[in-house]
Amino acid sequence: MDPPILFKANFGGEAEPPSSLIMYYVYILLNEAKTRTYTGVTDDVNKRLAEHNAGKVKSSLPYRPYKVIHIESFETLSEARRKEKYYKSATGRRKLKEILFEA
Repeated sequence: MDPPILFKANFGGEAEPPSSLIMYYVYILLNEAKTRTYTGVTDDVNKRLAEHNAGKVKSSLPYRPYKVIHIESFETLSEARRKEKYYKSATGRRKLKEILFEA
């Protein structure tokens, strides 16, 4: 019999699987008209992009289609959420502009 998989709790009290099982990604999308970005966290960027482009995400629906312009990987959901929060701040939005103009 296999030993049980142990989970650690993050700051929100939710259980996170060990980092060896799942990676979390902060992704930044840019719409085709290059007028809107969307920043989010997921464990499957390709699946999430497909959801955005299929119109399943209400906040990005009017601005599709999107393409991925930036991805960062993290071992824990809490680290990824922290980075997502940064990119949604004023300082982070300035950093996003730098990323956009480099692309």
